[in-house]
Formats: sequence, C-alpha cells, structure tokens
Amino acid sequence: MIQIPSKTKVVIIGGGQAGLAVGYFLRRTDLGFVILDNQVEPGGAWLHAWRSLQLFSPGDYSSLPGWGFPKTKKSYPEREEVIEYLREYEKRYDFPVKRSVSVQSVTRMSSGLLIETNHGSIEASTVVSCTGTWGNPYIPSYPSKNEFLGTQIHSAQYCVPTDFISKKVLIVGGGNSGAQIFAEVSRVTDATWVTERDPKFLPDDVDGRVLFQVATQRYQARLEGRSDKAIPSLGDIVMVDSVKEARSRGILKPKRPFSKFTNSGVVWSNGTEETFDVIIWCTGFRPALEHLKTLGIENADEQIEMNGTRTVSEPRLWLVGYGEWTGFGSATLIGVQRYARSTVVEIQDYLGSMR
Repeated sequence: MIQIPSKTKVVIIGGGQAGLAVGYFLRRTDLGFVILDNQVEPGGAWLHAWRSLQLFSPGDYSSLPGWGFPKTKKSYPEREEVIEYLREYEKRYDFPVKRSVSVQSVTRMSSGLLIETNHGSIEASTVVSCTGTWGNPYIPSYPSKNEFLGTQIHSAQYCVPTDFISKKVLIVGGGNSGAQIFAEVSRVTDATWVTERDPKFLPDDVDGRVLFQVATQRYQARLEGRSDKAIPSLGDIVMVDSVKEARSRGILKPKRPFSKFTNSGVVWSNGTEETFDVIIWCTGFRPALEHLKTLGIENADEQIEMNGTRTVSEPRLWLVGYGEWTGFGSATLIGVQRYARSTVVEIQDYLGSMR
C-alpha cells in the first residue's frame, strides 16, 4: 500500500530530471516535501525513449546538481546509462519519492493547494510541476488522416528499427527525432522522410555543449534586461553518428508534405499516389499539464503566463523543465539546474513571508 502524506510544504509532481533537480535544492532547506511520480521506476521520460537514443553532450555536460555523470562507454551517454544515472541520483540523495502515484487534479484552498491522486489527497503550501512533455505527444491535424488503414504511431511509441523490417515507412517531422529515426529505419527497410521545409543541420563539431552555451547567453541576456535577438540560432538537427551515416548514404533529402491520405498511403502535391504500411509521426510534444486544468490558469490562447518558472495567476505554483517558455535549456539535464535553484529560493521567500 502506497502511503502519501496528508500535508506538506512542497509537492513536486514528476520524478524525472527536473523533479530530482528541484528535490536536490529542497534537500538543502528545512522544508518538508514529497515527489509524486507516475512511473513504476526511476528514469522519467527516458524510460519511454527509443533504444538507440543518446544525449547530445558528454557526461560532464549532462549532470544534475551535486553529482557528476559517471564515466560512460562512449563519448555521449546512452539511454540505459542515463536511466541508471537518474536511478542512482535518486538513491544517493534519498529523495522522498512516491510511485506509482498519478496526480489527477490540483485545486485551490485558502491555505494552499489540494493535490488529488490515485492514492489519496495531499494539502500543500506550494506545488512544483515537473511533468515535462513526454506524456503528451502531438500529432497535427491532417486532411483525411483517419482514412489511412495502415499503422500510425508517434515517436513516443517508437522502439527499434527492426520492428519495421519489410514495411514501407513514412516518417513525418523535421526535428532531431525525425532525422534520427529516419536514419536508422532507412538502414533496414524502405523509408521516406517528409519535412515541412528543408531541415537545418548543425556543423559536425556542434553538440550539446555549444547549445548549452547559447542557452546560457540567452539566460544571461534576460537576467540583465537585454534583448537576446542578436544571439544566433544554430539550427535544428545535431549530427549524431546515425545521422552522419545517413548523410554518407546521400539520403538526407526529405520530401515536402503530401496533400492528403488515402486508405493505403498518401497523395503527393503533384497528384501522384504512394502506398505505405506505417506512418511514424515525429512531430514533437506538448506540455503534460492536464492535472492543472482545474486551476483555470490558461489564457485565451491556451498559454500559461509565467514570471520565470512561477505562474502569474497562481503564485503558489511553479513549472520547471518544460522548455524555453519556462527557461532556456530547462529541459536538459545540465540546463535545469539554474531554474531548479531559483525556484527553491522563490519558494523559501514565499513561505518565509507567510509566517
């Protein structure tokens, strides 16, 4: 039987990298807290990543606060190594994690926020939501999409390329997931890559270290009240080994979008039809914030107004690790650190002012 406290100062929703980073800084205070995680084991979103996924940076650029990433077999840590790191990090700091606990809603109380879960309710003075995006895959609306009778999956369900041997596969999406999945699926079967526009590939020597430096420049500019528009964008796709190998085969030449689906494939813009067995949507994710709907904090554009990581319309709620709208680089292992730290400082200040 899972036992959760009935009341605490801080509830962290989500036990992945962002939740653990916030937990690290809360551990250094006298505030009581609990981490609610809906997974069956440590690892966060990495538990659901495809098998060949790896970080874009070496281990020393991929660490959470307090404990460096251990030495890895290859230059860039692989999926299983990241999961093991998160597991050992959680154990090292003995975080009060409760799993598998799913948060169903968060509502206001005069004394704080009420968190309803599948294992009871908790009253909290403050809440930090760290659920990320993996639980909310996005597939765009597309003409006659439901007419296609083959298999459609999102990259969130993709595992290994050998699942598609002898299948004709259409991969949709121009980001890193689209490039990497196309690169490895095309090695084992007939695959076609579709992107809205020509993808932008980073130089071979640019990896997560450079991307983190750019994110830091943007962060510093914002702190100093300067515009970040002069800081260059470096493009989209990191040239990991699988993408380099696909380039060597001369196949990184995606088609432009098709006009509609048929029951057996798609119709291209020139009117020709082509059959496919499988569509893999590599079209990204949206923030997994269904548990916050009950607060009514979204504006007319379905956006949440933020002041850093703190929500403007509910000052007892912080959002950490969802991407640039909650902090440049905040969805990365090393980048989340500064936002986790500032969030805990704000929570301390807020709770101190309430005494």
